[in-house]
Amino acid sequence: MKSLDNLDWICISLYFLVLFGLAVWVILKKTNNTEDYFLAGRNIGWFVVGASIFASNIGSEHVVGLAGAGAGDKMPMLIFEIQAWVVLILGWVFLPFYARSGVFTMPEFLERRFSAKSRWFLSVVSLVAYILTKVSVTIYAGGVVVSALLGINFWVGAIATVILTGAYTIFGGMRAVVYTETLQAIVLVIGAAALTFIGLDYVGGWEEMKATLGPEYFNMWRPPSDPDFPWPSLFITSTIIGIWYWCTDQYIVQRTLTAKNLKEGRRGAIWGAFLKLLPVFIFLIPGVIALTLKQKGMLEWDTPDQAFPVLMSNLLPSGLRGLVAAGLLAALMSSLASVFNSCSTLFTVDIYKKLKPDTPEIKLVRIGRIATLIVVFLGIIWIPIMANISGVLYEYLQSVQSYIAPPITAVFLLGIFSKRINATGAYVTLVTGFILGMARIVIELMSDNFAEGSVLHTLATVNFLTFGAWFFLFCIVLLVAVSMLTPAQDEKQLAGLTFQTPAVADSNKEKTYGWIDIAASIVILALVIWVMISFNGK
Repeated sequence: MKSLDNLDWICISLYFLVLFGLAVWVILKKTNNTEDYFLAGRNIGWFVVGASIFASNIGSEHVVGLAGAGAGDKMPMLIFEIQAWVVLILGWVFLPFYARSGVFTMPEFLERRFSAKSRWFLSVVSLVAYILTKVSVTIYAGGVVVSALLGINFWVGAIATVILTGAYTIFGGMRAVVYTETLQAIVLVIGAAALTFIGLDYVGGWEEMKATLGPEYFNMWRPPSDPDFPWPSLFITSTIIGIWYWCTDQYIVQRTLTAKNLKEGRRGAIWGAFLKLLPVFIFLIPGVIALTLKQKGMLEWDTPDQAFPVLMSNLLPSGLRGLVAAGLLAALMSSLASVFNSCSTLFTVDIYKKLKPDTPEIKLVRIGRIATLIVVFLGIIWIPIMANISGVLYEYLQSVQSYIAPPITAVFLLGIFSKRINATGAYVTLVTGFILGMARIVIELMSDNFAEGSVLHTLATVNFLTFGAWFFLFCIVLLVAVSMLTPAQDEKQLAGLTFQTPAVADSNKEKTYGWIDIAASIVILALVIWVMISFNGK
């Protein structure tokens, strides 16, 4: 890799000056109540909402890992990057119920729809999952990226990034997060798009790339018998994980709840869905370009995950290279800021406020800041553990969501579509699903100790995508069965929370969308289908 020169450092410095200038400007604004601190006063426009959704999703490990998938013959992973249609489901299906209920968090919505027990359970599970996976993985991968890009010690890079990000998240709250994420999204997209265009030109165009690697390399649809990515299981489980991540996870949904109204929130989701199509072209394709150049003897790297930084340092001119480096740092910081704020919101609103409901607003904001500080601290002390985890287990963390998502997706999805799904069914499914998901993790780690062909060995070694699909079906059956065998909930409690129990205000038929929203959604769906058809190996 080429080292950054003076012009690159000037670009990086200017970027961070603007970023922290923006953060300071936001911090100086009023954040004395929980709505302002955790949801930016519910006064954010659609452009910032959508950009924040995109920036929250794209972390440094995401950028490097997706390019690595492109360079490492893992094209089926592309399906996780064309889930723009699932982001549309958030805006058109889920968001009206969240906005109407006026909730701050997803566990809070579960309490409105089902019971306090469901809220408590999801709150605790979400916090543990965030700290052990999102925070730790993002900090670890970010430390690697920062040290590689800037040529500094891993510990210095990781801790400095965590402290800087934590500072503006603690003091500025959600408003600082969404505004800085908008800037970060713009920088990241411009920089990575420039790398894609320059790379394609350098390699001789798309057809030359296809001729070098062979058309089959570009096939994201593997046969059902494929041991790694059987297409039916890939499509089903990626959709289950997608609905959980994009439509029910606090980390993403919190962005839409900051919108001025439902119309702005929905447009933000549509804009976020459009931006979600970009990673295919600006992150995955550079990985394929790097592989093509390697096969032609024009580039050298050891592992697929090095493809993006090596391509960037060798192809981009001075200055632009610094801008893309800043974009990668931006991706890391936006992901960290998002998860810090989401953890803070979950703890303050769903745990502390429930235990002490009479706490003044200004004290709740202070508790939120302390909670963020604790998460920052836990993230830092987790770095040595993550640094010693093997590559296998690091990859394995990515599959953990196929064990976490099915019960939560089942409860939210059926919960808003059917009034007959009740609190008992939801709680039993969440608890049973969590226990079974964790059991799969344990037996997967112990798979070598089971006799080949035994039930436990089969359960431990079945493809994680196939397991996720069958696990989701089990959760659906369990949820429906327990709900039907126990008394139905009072419909008055469900007003406005399911499709079958509309709110009284709904009778006014207030328009929350226009023809532009419908047309934009259709265009996005068409683009998703086009990508699915294009990557078929022909």
